[in-house]
Amino acid sequence: MKNYSIAIDGPAGSGKSTVAKQIAKKLNLLYIDTGAMYRAVGLYCLKNNIDIDKEEKIAFALKNMNMSIELLEGIQNIYLNGENVTEKIRTQEVGKAASDVAVILAVRQKLVQIQRDLAKGHNVIMDGRDIGTNVLPDASVKIYLNANIEERTKRRCNELKTLGKQYDKEQIKKEIIQRDENDKNRKYNPLKKAEDAFEIDSSCMNIEQVIEAILNVVKQKINDLGV
Repeated sequence: MKNYSIAIDGPAGSGKSTVAKQIAKKLNLLYIDTGAMYRAVGLYCLKNNIDIDKEEKIAFALKNMNMSIELLEGIQNIYLNGENVTEKIRTQEVGKAASDVAVILAVRQKLVQIQRDLAKGHNVIMDGRDIGTNVLPDASVKIYLNANIEERTKRRCNELKTLGKQYDKEQIKKEIIQRDENDKNRKYNPLKKAEDAFEIDSSCMNIEQVIEAILNVVKQKINDLGV
């Protein structure tokens, strides 16, 4: 059987990772969370006091950065120089750092290559901001998942609350707006809807409804492709 891939793009808080994980389980796909990789680079820079505004320093630091991904009981875990940083990357500070380093070409080139290598020879679902337009431009199915700013803020606050972390709702909202600006206006591979992507607005949908909508698209596309 021919391998197939599903690309899910969209802004922060649109629900990409949540639904991608569930769909991966339902369809027995390899799930790749690309955002976690950028967060890992951001974490490395913060831990090693590397100035995020200094592109050449970050590019140099990449040489000392060994990143790998393992699936443990179906859950993606990300390792940075041998350390499992899956939980450590889920902070507001690291999220901001991830947005900053994501505009750097050297970072994007390194991580995109890792992502493409992971996708080879597997049925995969990958979420991020430039999957359908850059990482997997030939993906079998492309989804652009969106939601309004109020809903995305609410989701991010709930995520932090579940993790037992403190947060300020207005500050979260400002950071999401700023991240949208960074993602959509960066020079290299900005966030945008691929021409052949199916757009879903999840603002008024629960997780189950979004999953069902995406599965319907996947079923139709895969049938059309004869996979």
